[in-house]
Amino acid sequence: MTPLLKRYLETTSRRVEKTLERLLRRKPEEPESIRQAMRYSVFAGGKRLRPSLVAAAAECCGLKSSKVMKAAAALEMIHTYSLIHDDLPAMDDDDLRRGKPTNHKVFGEAMAILAGDGLLTLAFEAAAANARQANLRAGQAAELVRVIASGAGTSGMVGGQVADLQAENWRARPAFGGTAAGSAIDRRAARLLEYIHLHKTAALIVASLEAGAILAEAPPAQRRALRSYGRAIGLAFQIADDILDVVGDKKKLGKTGSDAKNKKLTYASLYGIDRAREKASALIRQAHRALTPFGSRAKPLHDLADYIIARDK
Repeated sequence: MTPLLKRYLETTSRRVEKTLERLLRRKPEEPESIRQAMRYSVFAGGKRLRPSLVAAAAECCGLKSSKVMKAAAALEMIHTYSLIHDDLPAMDDDDLRRGKPTNHKVFGEAMAILAGDGLLTLAFEAAAANARQANLRAGQAAELVRVIASGAGTSGMVGGQVADLQAENWRARPAFGGTAAGSAIDRRAARLLEYIHLHKTAALIVASLEAGAILAEAPPAQRRALRSYGRAIGLAFQIADDILDVVGDKKKLGKTGSDAKNKKLTYASLYGIDRAREKASALIRQAHRALTPFGSRAKPLHDLADYIIARDK
């Protein structure tokens, strides 16, 4: 990670942490237990990638990042809700997340489900509040909510998670799998894998970028460029995750690595490590090209793209 990107992420994280702290203060009318469970996962660490993308996209389109912190917090809450639910016994059945016991291990399955529900709904409250503060017109405010909902819902992240569940216990045929140099790839599996991660991972990343652009009242061409960038880094991010699940330091990752245990279809299992890395690098080059219209204003997004495939956790 470059020093410039490190400072940028640290600054954005501090700002979004303060916003999350305000949004997650207990209200007199709600049970203390639900707020504790929500806060546990939100403040358990993490890269705060999606809030940083909201902020950087807004800046690319001419708006100060300080003006989009509630929307940035909204995307982080949606991401956190998805992790809480992903870790449940009915899903990935993980005991650790970011080096700490998963939410259901601490608060029980029922409370973990409700904590995820609470974060998802609070996210839309925060996004709507940001739209009001930005004095967006009614149509723009509705578009902000629509974009976030689409990225999170059945046409986005949830749809990808469903496809991911259905791909469990996948097995490459002996002639396929891409584990040897020059071996053939199962094209049907490759299409399924791309579908899963364009939806499960990339859709919320694209929504984060579009949220920043909408709050900045960006023109359609800028939103298209950011969508192209987001799809590319979203897939590259997932490829990097799949590779780290195989070769990464589990202590740094803060999880036990359940993909192999669940026999999941991944870029590492389908393409092999070397070819997966090549694919990620090609996607990052594509992401850089998409940012050309923004010039120097896109420096944080360029740096984030490079960091995605260089990270070790």
